[in-house]
Amino acid sequence: MSEPGGIVLEELPPPALDPEYADLGGVALAAKYGLKQSGKRPPLFEYAAQLWQRRHFITGYATAKNRSLYSNARLGQLWQLLTPVLNVAVYYFVFGILFTQSRGVPKFLLFLVIGVFLFNFLQTSMINGSRSISDQLVLIRALHFPRACLPMSATIIQLQQLGFSMIIVVGVALGLQETPTLRWLLVIPALILFSVFCNGMAMIVARMGSVLTDTAQLLPFISRTWMYLCGVMYSIASVTDRAGIPHWVKLALYYDPPALFITVVRNCMISMPSRASYATAADYQAAVNSLHQPAFAWAFLVFWALLAGVGGFVYFWKAEEQYGRG
Repeated sequence: MSEPGGIVLEELPPPALDPEYADLGGVALAAKYGLKQSGKRPPLFEYAAQLWQRRHFITGYATAKNRSLYSNARLGQLWQLLTPVLNVAVYYFVFGILFTQSRGVPKFLLFLVIGVFLFNFLQTSMINGSRSISDQLVLIRALHFPRACLPMSATIIQLQQLGFSMIIVVGVALGLQETPTLRWLLVIPALILFSVFCNGMAMIVARMGSVLTDTAQLLPFISRTWMYLCGVMYSIASVTDRAGIPHWVKLALYYDPPALFITVVRNCMISMPSRASYATAADYQAAVNSLHQPAFAWAFLVFWALLAGVGGFVYFWKAEEQYGRG
């Protein structure tokens, strides 16, 4: 072959095909040397194993982020105690004094702080979890890691703050002359199950929030409505004992997941009142009913924890390849 000007160019033969590639093909050759498609969703159990390998990163990331929340505040980490205290003060003034929901409820302040702190754990885990993917797109696109680390760290942050809140719960209980008993130890497994439930809910809304970024704006309204339905500031018995309430409504109120977790923890820490403390039998019965724990409560705690925890994990894992795209 010649070009104008008399320069002769030789046609080079095509490069020889690698014999191993020609024999195995691209997919088999990549598998032979352990190469995998970048960003491909791993099998479920392998994905769980990757999360376990990164457990120190998850807790370290959550701890660092938790400490940074109040880094610019003059009182610093003291706000981790002040925030729940101020929340309880507001709720106690509104529901305990103005609306007199404390009537018929023994040790209403302790009753209230348990409900407020536990539901706040669920609420903030869901709200922060819904933003955990959309707020970290730069990190997701730059590094390869299981994306479930992000909603899990959001839940761990709230769990750490719940730990401070439980210190206040114990202080209130002792201040109201509650005697520590072995039943108090049951709070630990109840909170572990509740943490699994909250983590599962955070993963569900994290996937939703990665697609619909308005999820974080809608959740405060949804969670606030949920809070008013699950007996955080009042006794569920004060509603279910009314005439004309359908039986299915009573079951829905008592076995609603956060209501059930709150009720179990209350029963662990608040002792049943004595008959001598009340002037009438009706007042005494109302106090007992306010601490009513439905049948098979612990079995349902396990059920809700597994349903939300495992279901939320699988639901999040199924969209692993989609996070950070678009």
